Amino acid sequence: MKNSNLLTNFVREKTLAIAVSGGVDSLTLATYAHRFFPGMVKIFHSATPSVPPQATNRLRVLAAKEGWSLQVIDANEFNDKNYISNPVNRCFFCKTNLYATIRKFTKDQILSGANKDDLKEFRPGLSAAQKYGVRHPFVEVGLGKSEIRALAKNLGLADISELPSSPCLSSRVETGIHIQRNVLTLINETELLINENLRPETVRCRIRSGGVYIELDNISMSKLTSDLRRKLSLETERIFSSAGFDYKVNFDHYRLGSAFLN
Repeated sequence: MKNSNLLTNFVREKTLAIAVSGGVDSLTLATYAHRFFPGMVKIFHSATPSVPPQATNRLRVLAAKEGWSLQVIDANEFNDKNYISNPVNRCFFCKTNLYATIRKFTKDQILSGANKDDLKEFRPGLSAAQKYGVRHPFVEVGLGKSEIRALAKNLGLADISELPSSPCLSSRVETGIHIQRNVLTLINETELLINENLRPETVRCRIRSGGVYIELDNISMSKLTSDLRRKLSLETERIFSSAGFDYKVNFDHYRLGSAFLN
């Protein structure tokens, strides 16, 4: 199997540093690496408003269970006006701040959980990774998302393997609309609300110039009755109005990267 050679390119490294977001890919890589190189792996996680608190909590639980050397940091991207202005390549500035911060703590080879499927999408963060010499084991051995989920199951991480894909919360904000800490908190609260009431396969709470757009997978959209739509709209309006935002709430079919405007 491809994953049998996942880290053979790194056997000469004394220690490795892995940037872990709390999603399927990076958690799987961290688990595999720690078991492959016990005592030689450092895990770095940036706990910022763009990362859902539940992702950080999930990481802490797994780190304690696996005995990882975990360091929670603040990448300080919210002090970067380039990031806050939310250009189409915002991810470049996010990853630049992340890897620059990790580099302050270690000179070790930094690894990320990027996979071969990511190469098919617009991923400006990969340019930042190249700048800091970050390597991507899954890309190097040709593993995609489905194979990583299978690897997670093989590692005994069944719950992790079934996590839905979920980019950072800032990716929900339409290009050109400034990123605000409190808005990201409201986005996460709204998605938790939708998950609790509808259990969708995919949900994204987007902030666009026209208001709040809740995007759902096709099956979930078909289950959205008029009463449930009204209820969720009112509760979402309440969430945002509590922070002083007067947004109209809309429901739409999920579209990958629909908040990015070129």
